[in-house]
Amino acid sequence: MAPTPAGNRRARVHVVSDVHGNARDLARAGDGADALICLGDLVLFLDYADHSRGIFPDLFGAENADRIVALRTARRYEEAREFGARLWAGIDGDRAGLIEQAVRKQYAEMFAAFPTPTYATYGNVDMPPLWPEYAGPGTTVLDGERAEIGGWVFGFVGGGLRTPMRTPYEISDEEYAAKIEAVGEVDVLCTHIPPEVPELVYDTVARRFERGSRALLDAIRRTRPRYSLFGHVHQPLVRRMRIGATECVNVGHFAGSGKPWALQW
Repeated sequence: MAPTPAGNRRARVHVVSDVHGNARDLARAGDGADALICLGDLVLFLDYADHSRGIFPDLFGAENADRIVALRTARRYEEAREFGARLWAGIDGDRAGLIEQAVRKQYAEMFAAFPTPTYATYGNVDMPPLWPEYAGPGTTVLDGERAEIGGWVFGFVGGGLRTPMRTPYEISDEEYAAKIEAVGEVDVLCTHIPPEVPELVYDTVARRFERGSRALLDAIRRTRPRYSLFGHVHQPLVRRMRIGATECVNVGHFAGSGKPWALQW
């Protein structure tokens, strides 16, 4: 990575989100930047583009992964949960323990790939209690907190809102809004999920609206950060738009692109 900016030299950060197991490209994501920012979803439970990849097919096979993806895509969430429960009933061992073991294996690889310095927050499929075990001295984990990078103030809010998918780090609207409020006025507002704007939350491949945050949208309008950066929606209808004075950017599905989004000032 580049040295920390000094004097009048321009600062540059690279931003990634939805890494989903792509450690190879993550190891190069900070090249040429003063810092890397990661907006979460390090874990790969199930790759909707390649159903043979992830924790779910490792445990149950690609055919069962095909089936659960089809049910979820059709929004038949209750059937998907019942199907998943039947699969788990046929597995020897503790469900939570097996998932944690698989997540730990992925986290060891992901955190080892982070360059120094990295500023990271959680995605909705992440498991926050495990992060302190893997985040090294060069990685700063923030959630509802701020950090100064190159003279600008960055605010970080991780996780997602509650959905029928019941991913590991989903929280209530009230808890999420409190974290947004705690961050306050910043130059760059970094979140995993987007503000609740139809064009930003609609996934054109999954053909569904993901959950965005109304509290985040209100904060953007009220505090007018220079940028609002987020991920979560892998194939959004719109990747970039302005809300008042704020440039809102989906930094992309890093697992698929392998390329960070660059911010320079």
